[in-house]
Amino acid sequence: MLKKITFYSIFILMIAGINTLSSAQTGSTTKNLKQIATESFKHSDVGNPAITGMVKITDGGFDIVAGGADVWGIKDEFNFVYLERTGDFDIAARIESLTAPNLYTKAGLMAREDLTPGCRHIYFQVFPNNNARNKNNGGYEFQYRQNQSGEMKAIYPSSSAGTPEFPVNYPNTWIRLKRVKNDFTGYYSIDGKNWKVYTTYSLELPEKIYLGPAVTSHNVKESVTAKFRNIAELK
Repeated sequence: MLKKITFYSIFILMIAGINTLSSAQTGSTTKNLKQIATESFKHSDVGNPAITGMVKITDGGFDIVAGGADVWGIKDEFNFVYLERTGDFDIAARIESLTAPNLYTKAGLMAREDLTPGCRHIYFQVFPNNNARNKNNGGYEFQYRQNQSGEMKAIYPSSSAGTPEFPVNYPNTWIRLKRVKNDFTGYYSIDGKNWKVYTTYSLELPEKIYLGPAVTSHNVKESVTAKFRNIAELK
């Protein structure tokens, strides 16, 4: 069952430099999604956010309520629902909805070295809407921390003008993160079948990592709710 580092056994689990895209924008099609059992996941706040996270198990996913200042800078505050995974993986999820306590509220799939706030990781994530943010006018963004307690960086879409290249479209906002050795690829989709590459980034993470949905409010006084559905592995 879903667990926290210290946990409550109840059904609703309460836990009181810049780069641009360099990879080709190729696509792929797949229909082989194998749902991951929700009871396989554990649950923890990372970085001691002021608002404690909560998770409700749903049919094929989670409703995640999270606090946290951000996943950015040299240390993170967020809520993490994760598996311990060794080796390559290919995981996808549909984000049905995401509330907006801040312009930079984030929810997405994370591959993390450990559960300390300043560790190395990959974070392919979405925002609540397609409003302009820095060099991004869409809803998706690929972020990473290269070094322990180092500054996080982001990979933005190739253009921040005109029609967004990677727009969010709730309730059909699909996100996918794939690992092959030390290459991590983020994919975008509107249907969970036809995928478009956002980018690939190489980061030497350990074979064993922590993997799953990660959500941060970016507003220390208000929580965010992210509804993850259809959490699955691609086979």
